[in-house]
Parts: sequence; structure tokens; C-alpha cells
Amino acid sequence: MSSNYSQLQEEICKNAIFRMDESSRMIHIALSNLEEKYIWMRPNNNSNSIGNQILHLCGNISQYAICSLGNIEDFRERELEFTTKEGYTKKELLYKLNSVVNTAKETINNCTTANLIKKREVQGFVFSGIGIILHVVEHYSYHTGQIAFWVKQLKDKPLGFYDGIDLTVKNK
Repeated sequence: MSSNYSQLQEEICKNAIFRMDESSRMIHIALSNLEEKYIWMRPNNNSNSIGNQILHLCGNISQYAICSLGNIEDFRERELEFTTKEGYTKKELLYKLNSVVNTAKETINNCTTANLIKKREVQGFVFSGIGIILHVVEHYSYHTGQIAFWVKQLKDKPLGFYDGIDLTVKNK
């Protein structure tokens, strides 16, 4: 039975990391189409800039994956993720995001079965390690879509996330 758990554990972690890599790839493509002047621009007063979105992703991924799963002190300052209006270049934001995502992937990869099952409180919610990983993946994907949408609005062109891949192929 333990080999089934280790296979399941490996499959969960491998797929979570794949999805995180996909979101990272898409953000890099989206931002490669964007001039520096747009990074801190907000669509309106009730929306966040791409810079804010990236700071928010770094905070959320750190709080959930790195701190909670890694059993280290939660150092997140969530309000700053949304009130910051400048101070990082596109290159610095991407570096920060890559660093946080790589640390989170390493933390996820090092999870034991006990850590995946263990319940803990994060941001006022109670999740198992698997629940935390699912949250990180879906939250990263959600904001990746928001970033892509805003870049498409600004540039009025497709981003080509899947250029060269036939997405009409039927399931086998």
C-alpha cells in the first residue's frame, strides 16, 4: 500500500509543478509583449496592475506553499501587494516571481505523505497539504489569466501561448 501512496504523492506533486511551470511560461510570454510603462498601469480604480498581480502571487505562493508546507514562519504583508504602485521593473518582478515559484516547487517536491495529509491553518482556512497545493495551482492559474487578459487589452493581439500545438486533436 505504501508504494501506491508514494506513486500518488509523486503524481500529485509532479502535476502541480507542471501546472505552475505552465503559468510561469504564460506570464513570461505575456510580459514579453509589454513595455515597461504598462507594468504599474491599472485598468480602473477597482483593478490591480500587473505589478500588483505579481506581488500578490509572490505573497500568496510564499504564504501557502513555502511557509505553510515548508513549516516556516509566515512573513507575508498582503496589503503591500495591492498598495504598491511602483518600485520594481518588469525584469525584477519576473525574477522575484521565478524565485518564489522555484522555492515553492522545491517545497512541494519535498513533501512527505504525512505533510500532504496534515491539516494546517493558512490565512484563516484549514487545508491539508494537498489542499494547499491545489490552492496554489488554481490561484496562480487564475491570476495568470487576469494578467494575460490585461496584456491582450493593452496590446490587442493574441499571445500565442500554444502556437505550434494542434489543440483540435481528439482524446484517445
